[in-house]
Amino acid sequence: MSGIYIHIPFCKQACTYCDFHFSTNLSKKEDMIRAIAAELYHRKTESQDVVETIYFGGGTPSVLSVAEINFLIEAVYANYTVSADPEITVEANPDDLTSEKINQFSQTKINRLSVGVQSFFDADLKLMNRAHNASEALKSIEGSVRLFPNITIDLIYGIPGMSNERWRHNVQTAIDLGVPHISAYALTVEPKTALKKLIENGKVIAPRDEVAENHFHILREMLEANGFIQYEISNFGKPGYFSRNNSAYWLGKRYIGVGPSAHSYDGKHRSWNVANNSFYLKGIASGKPVFEREVLSAADRYNEYVMTGLRTIWGVSIDKIKTEFGIVFSEHLLRQSHRFVNQGFLVWEDEVLKATPAGKFLTDGLASDLFMV
Repeated sequence: MSGIYIHIPFCKQACTYCDFHFSTNLSKKEDMIRAIAAELYHRKTESQDVVETIYFGGGTPSVLSVAEINFLIEAVYANYTVSADPEITVEANPDDLTSEKINQFSQTKINRLSVGVQSFFDADLKLMNRAHNASEALKSIEGSVRLFPNITIDLIYGIPGMSNERWRHNVQTAIDLGVPHISAYALTVEPKTALKKLIENGKVIAPRDEVAENHFHILREMLEANGFIQYEISNFGKPGYFSRNNSAYWLGKRYIGVGPSAHSYDGKHRSWNVANNSFYLKGIASGKPVFEREVLSAADRYNEYVMTGLRTIWGVSIDKIKTEFGIVFSEHLLRQSHRFVNQGFLVWEDEVLKATPAGKFLTDGLASDLFMV
């Protein structure tokens, strides 16, 4: 097993673009923490592999106290074999990262912070209904980098009204702050989100693909010129600072996900917990299953490998496909990839298929055309 993902399903307020599972009602927070610890205990027999990463996602894990996060970390250590140097990441919002809390985090086993900045402009943060402002974002990162050598921040591009100049300012600010890892995502309009309704009501202009693509190329150029490596389409790290947790997902390693809506993968099956806090709490309390499970076919696993592989610097190995899926799949990949290689979007390097600079922004679409249907 590669890692354990812990989903904390609480937020102070709802961001307009978010479609992750969370609740702004924190009244059941203590019950939830105990339930997640119970799930960790009950699932400890699923794997005897060493845990290499522990990742707190959400939601907003930083709404928990340091003691509450420590309680869950110790629950992992009590029930699983953890490596001597695990990567332990906590997602945090800038408004939660007071000097006191950063200092408290630094005295625990937590060794990596993921800070949800999104933008250094108040207008953007207001549009997204973020709980912090630009000043808090700067202050939280300045305080964090002094105690956490390993820190990543999230940025969002393609925001309506964001000029190339403003996006350059966001990227340059992140570079100047000295963070060794940056994750950047295009703003997407998901169904049933507040952003979707704002656009439908004409209150917000819909994001434009050409703006997002321009921002993507600016991002790549600026970060690569400053020593960052784009090891996955949305993730840039300096040498030695790639996310071990996320890299494990893209490389197909196994993981257990606990908490409402969390996903798990064991190499052949994928499961996901119920995305409802009340149902999750009741299920854990009664000992009833709180998850659904599917068996992945060879085609499912091949498609996932192609999708994740093309997004990374590691690419898609034809030898691995021959070994794990058979000659029918390898011939399919060679046949389907031919026209994209000719168009300059994909390239074969030592029997590994990778996206070219021209194809990087298009990888999800390219991958879908390589799928085995």
